[in-house]
Amino acid sequence: MHTKRYKTILSPKNGLNLYRGCSHGCIYCDSRSVCYQMDHGFEDIEVKEDAIAILRQQLQKKRQACMISTGAMTDPYLHLEEKLRLTRQSLELVEELGFGVALLTKSERVLADIDLLQRINNKTKAVVQVTLTTSEDRLAQKIEPRVSVTSQRIRVLAECQKRGIPTVVWLGPLLPFLTDTEENLRALLVACHETGVKGIINFGFGVTLREGNREYFYQQLDRLFPGVKQRYIQYFGNRYECSSPNNQQLMQVYHQLCEAYGIMHHNEAVFRYLQTFEPENQQLSLF
Repeated sequence: MHTKRYKTILSPKNGLNLYRGCSHGCIYCDSRSVCYQMDHGFEDIEVKEDAIAILRQQLQKKRQACMISTGAMTDPYLHLEEKLRLTRQSLELVEELGFGVALLTKSERVLADIDLLQRINNKTKAVVQVTLTTSEDRLAQKIEPRVSVTSQRIRVLAECQKRGIPTVVWLGPLLPFLTDTEENLRALLVACHETGVKGIINFGFGVTLREGNREYFYQQLDRLFPGVKQRYIQYFGNRYECSSPNNQQLMQVYHQLCEAYGIMHHNEAVFRYLQTFEPENQQLSLF
């Protein structure tokens, strides 16, 4: 861990990243890519100095409340969060100033803040987004070794459902030749249905690979799944988008099941929902 000074903490589109780098060890992580110009080891987490004070200043300058998003580049519930509690402090600030929040995580640590998320949601809107990649915990331990396994993430969705907190699932990546099966997809969608997930974001089934994350991914494939790297090289070459050979079939199943389960499944609609701030008591006024 190391610290670095920043002038701002919010992006122009109200994205919040308190940390840079990640300790979860997911073998496919796009954030390892060289294009993001990280000048430190990926697992040497960079902590932004005075992040909460800077966030307060930026939020107070806003003319009107809006949705604050976090988790796009770095999970807000890294192992460090247990000690530093920066995500907790930022949520307290969001609640104090009357903003909404949409956070994305793979970690069960989010449940430590579920009381706070419920209070935000009671006033405006708090959306918990969870990434799901495989229905099998043992496989999750291989491809996402230092983060909550799938059953724990499904527990997060269930706990949010109990408290009336809306949830969205990011479905993927489903890795070609490893997790891109109809059986896996159906199991994940059943879990989404049973836990009352409002929407799913899905950019197609496969994985993206570019300089930085490609090399790490292939290294881990050699270690964990001997022979699979050669299949990637033969099938995809140096392509950035490595779409599953089963993508078309899986997309048909995906849309059919989401329609049957009443889950929002067109990305534009889900993103619109995530970005739409709902003023206090707006839902009550409808009745």
